[in-house]
Amino acid sequence: MIVAISEVKGVGYNFAQVLTQKLNINPNLRAGFLTDAEIREIERAISDPKTAGLPEWYLNRRKNMDSGTNSHLITSDLDFSTSNDVEREKQVMSWRGYRHMFGLRVRGQCTRTTGRKGSAVGVKKVKLMPGAVPGAAPATAAGAAAPAPGAKDAAKPGAAPAAGGAAPAPAGAKPAAPSKEPAKK
Repeated sequence: MIVAISEVKGVGYNFAQVLTQKLNINPNLRAGFLTDAEIREIERAISDPKTAGLPEWYLNRRKNMDSGTNSHLITSDLDFSTSNDVEREKQVMSWRGYRHMFGLRVRGQCTRTTGRKGSAVGVKKVKLMPGAVPGAAPATAAGAAAPAPGAKDAAKPGAAPAAGGAAPAPAGAKPAAPSKEPAKK
């Protein structure tokens, strides 16, 4: 019974539990085994919980902005009043209204890492050419072969020179003076 009553929009599990206690209905009874009188009594108690003897602090609309009364809203009335409240916040230009307008979190949640709606921040996506194999080395523009996997150290400053070439100078080093030895013929 409690789960069946709490399926109504605007009625929670605790509200349904208190309602069944006040109406003296067995909470372990299945919804299909209720009599018509019990169903009418539940409907009347949900639409006006004050008549069933529920305390005012169980109601979901206390101290209404327009009338100042306490009431309990269900189904489309609850949706309508919620949308009116949001629109009023926007009209008044309150902080909550601004947050609603821009689609941000309203209740003080952290928004630095969660609640993102766009693409991921800080991740560079690599576009592959059509027909390329993922993970393979990309071809260079001049058609030259890509360096071998072990050739990483050749590009580091202070590394041994490649075959037939001079070693690159370390960053911040002075250029070497030309030697005075004659060239061999």
